[in-house]
Amino acid sequence: MRLLDRYLLRELLLPFGYCMGGFLIFWVAFDLFKEMGRLQELRLHASDIVEYYAVQSPEFLVVVLPVALLLALLYSLTNHARYNEITAIRAAGVSLWRLSMPYFAMGLMGGVVVFVINEWWLADNAARVAAIESRRSQPAQAVTAKHWVNDFGFRNARDGRRWQMAAFNMVTAEMVSPKVDWLDAEGRRWWIFADRAVPTNGGWMFLNATEFIQANSTHVPRPQTSLLMKPFSETPDEIRSEVRISPRLGVFSSRGVDVPISVIRDYLRLHPNASPSEKNWLHTKLHGRLAAPWTCLVVVLIAIPFGSATGRRNVFVGVASSIFICLAYFVLLQTGQAFGMGGTLPPWLAGWFPNLVFGLGGAWLTARAR
Repeated sequence: MRLLDRYLLRELLLPFGYCMGGFLIFWVAFDLFKEMGRLQELRLHASDIVEYYAVQSPEFLVVVLPVALLLALLYSLTNHARYNEITAIRAAGVSLWRLSMPYFAMGLMGGVVVFVINEWWLADNAARVAAIESRRSQPAQAVTAKHWVNDFGFRNARDGRRWQMAAFNMVTAEMVSPKVDWLDAEGRRWWIFADRAVPTNGGWMFLNATEFIQANSTHVPRPQTSLLMKPFSETPDEIRSEVRISPRLGVFSSRGVDVPISVIRDYLRLHPNASPSEKNWLHTKLHGRLAAPWTCLVVVLIAIPFGSATGRRNVFVGVASSIFICLAYFVLLQTGQAFGMGGTLPPWLAGWFPNLVFGLGGAWLTARAR
């Protein structure tokens, strides 16, 4: 790494650290003031509260990381331009694009962090938070009950099977009192009633099961101690995706951290013939999730022309610019998500719309910068 790159990166990391730390402290203080009464009712200790906010902080960080990066970039670039450092660097033969390489590297690292947190950490974050909340106020078996979803049912449109169960364990995929029915190739209806069901390699094992088949308008029972159904292709991950997505369908939520890409893909595999409204919602969410990590690079593109303009400007010009850019981005994000979920825009365009507008606009302004 060149000496110039190290210098520019060092001058960026300091305000970036201040921004991230300031946002985090402000969020914790505000949320603690609002939630203190509830946390006291749960009888949480000080160490529990610290762990509670440590577990929740990644969800907050993925939202503010691009904002903090934008604010730090505009601050540092405006400061460099104020003291004519950018003019001197460019006079030495370094182009604006080459000068910005440390910033693009920082944006790429930020995008990787956002993607990793969104897809791996936040997928099970609600269970971690629930376990901490119930640690002091409920017995240990109640914490285990947090993994169970009661009175759950779904339809596998891919294979034409309907499932209903009294409870489903999100960790082990065990089912309590499962009921399954479907039509075979000859048009006969089949039913399976069991006490429990567990996943096996390539199928499901039903315990204390009774199998019914409709023959000549009568139902013929076939009681069995255990029944292995290898043809059942529903995987535990697909069923978990059904549990996570079904309550959200029809709700125009544009949050970027609530449905991981893997969950959306599992649901789409289980429902290849989903309704147009469901497909719009799912594909808009999918493209929004794919576009989210690239926001950090878009932030770099839009900050370079705004912050590198020559002249003795006050550093707070960068702060004001970042506020305006964040508001404009948020409006485009909400508008694109709403239009995509409503079917007005193609889902891919709705998900990538803010990044395309700001990314192309930033690249054009950077190319014209003098």
